[in-house]
Amino acid sequence: METIRIKYFSEDTQRLRYIDGKSDWIDLRASERVELKKGEYALIPLGVAMQLPEGFEGHLVPRSSTFKNYGILQTNSCGIIDNTYCGDNDMWRMPVYATRDTVIEKNDRICQFRIVRNQPKIVFEECGRLESKDRGGFGSTGKR
Repeated sequence: METIRIKYFSEDTQRLRYIDGKSDWIDLRASERVELKKGEYALIPLGVAMQLPEGFEGHLVPRSSTFKNYGILQTNSCGIIDNTYCGDNDMWRMPVYATRDTVIEKNDRICQFRIVRNQPKIVFEECGRLESKDRGGFGSTGKR
């Protein structure tokens, strides 16, 4: 089991909880109230900084209910936090675009993350033909 050092930027920010058996994603919360008008962009502070172990990175994505509840889209689709972003003031933030006027209250669960190992070193070997079965060139069905 890995240990992650975490700094909270406020005493009244709800602490992270890992819910074993339900999911290996962990919810993150807004650490302050954010009010957005339709069309505005913001970096929503999440109130935590973490020191990830060497060889690991964090993947940050919206919760499944985030768009329905708040009308915001994460602008980078999936945020990648590498283990070098680990300074005392390196607070995690969620970049969002508002599709409607919205208010996100402090401690609202707006995104989730998981810690994963970095991709191993790979070598690309150029070839003229791949030997696997051809699936039709589009998705898993081959239909366009």
